Amino acid sequence: MNWKLTEDRPIWIQLVDQLTMLIVSGLYASGAAIPAVRTLAAEAGVNPNTMQRALAELENRGLVETHRTTGRIVTEDLALIQSVRKDFAYQRMSEFFASMHALGYTDEQTRELLAAWENKEETE
Repeated sequence: MNWKLTEDRPIWIQLVDQLTMLIVSGLYASGAAIPAVRTLAAEAGVNPNTMQRALAELENRGLVETHRTTGRIVTEDLALIQSVRKDFAYQRMSEFFASMHALGYTDEQTRELLAAWENKEETE
């Protein structure tokens, strides 16, 4: 994975967001094993303790489960995964509409632009 970490938010929160995205997008499938903490930390270029904190948060949220013999796996609760996926989508849409408002567009104008863009994509 191409980890993108910035200085505007705590690293462990960014890791939680990026790992959550891997889960809700299906790259880490339901029931699949999560790589070891040290492996993930090395990939992301962060301290293993920071990655451990992120994984602990995912476990608190129910997206990851820890099993003594198999390590961490992605939850098999598909309803939870879909709920988190929807929440991410709403967050992204909210950010998009806020950026369009900053450009001076109303919600209705933004929807019209999206419809025009969609029609353009279909005709190409």
